[in-house]
Amino acid sequence: MADTFPDIKSKHSLVAKYVTEPLWEKLSMVKTKTSGFTLSKAIACAVQFDNQHCGIYAGDWDTYKDFAAVFDPLIQEYHGISADSVHTSDMDVTKIQGNIDPKAPVHSTRIRVGRSIDGFGLSPGITKDQRLGVENLMKKAFANLAGDLAGTYFPLTGMNEKVRQQLVDDHFLFVSGDPNLKVAGMERDWPEGRGIFHNKDKTFLTWVNEEDQLRIISMQSGGDVKAVFDRLARGIKAVGDSVKAESGRDFMLDAKYGYVHSCPTNLGTGMRAS
Repeated sequence: MADTFPDIKSKHSLVAKYVTEPLWEKLSMVKTKTSGFTLSKAIACAVQFDNQHCGIYAGDWDTYKDFAAVFDPLIQEYHGISADSVHTSDMDVTKIQGNIDPKAPVHSTRIRVGRSIDGFGLSPGITKDQRLGVENLMKKAFANLAGDLAGTYFPLTGMNEKVRQQLVDDHFLFVSGDPNLKVAGMERDWPEGRGIFHNKDKTFLTWVNEEDQLRIISMQSGGDVKAVFDRLARGIKAVGDSVKAESGRDFMLDAKYGYVHSCPTNLGTGMRAS
């Protein structure tokens, strides 16, 4: 028997449009294999808040497959893609032509992507053991990075106050308290299994187990976008290769939707630049 159909407070959200009573009857009792995630957990933000546009999260890669009747049309509307679309990605830095005018008053440039390691849940659904498994794997993977990407991993658990303050001053530290992340289940067991890696120059960073398993970030002062992208592309490959060497696992990559993230708005390259 299906759970009671929820009162979706975000009436104009994509969840309200695509989570219909017939689909709820069909899917509300389904639990994903990787993390035991449910449709009820996926739409928690749209149910609790009245300000959501999308309002849905995935707890693992299975979520996108098991609840495809909801996710597929929602993703296609949000991203403006067709049902038969195929993901393409090109991280070849040599194809970047030109750069920001050096005279332009640009304070800093930052480009990030999200990445998720196959076999573990995504932040809204990931189990405690899986989260610790991601962190332990990344500790080994970070130790393999070389050259300008080499650096140090700082776990949030037991973090020295001096280290914490320095990361705050550098604007590197992510913190708890975001209402969306809390309701979506992403702050369970805080701060265990979470941390930050950065290289010696503080131009290459990776957040571990925040909204996504990994947020890989390249940044520096000024407006040299090409240099920032070059470091990001090298960093993504180095992290991916190291994870593969340590565990045999790849990043989750869906043929249709690209790199898998906890929030469907990030599907594709998972990239943001600012």
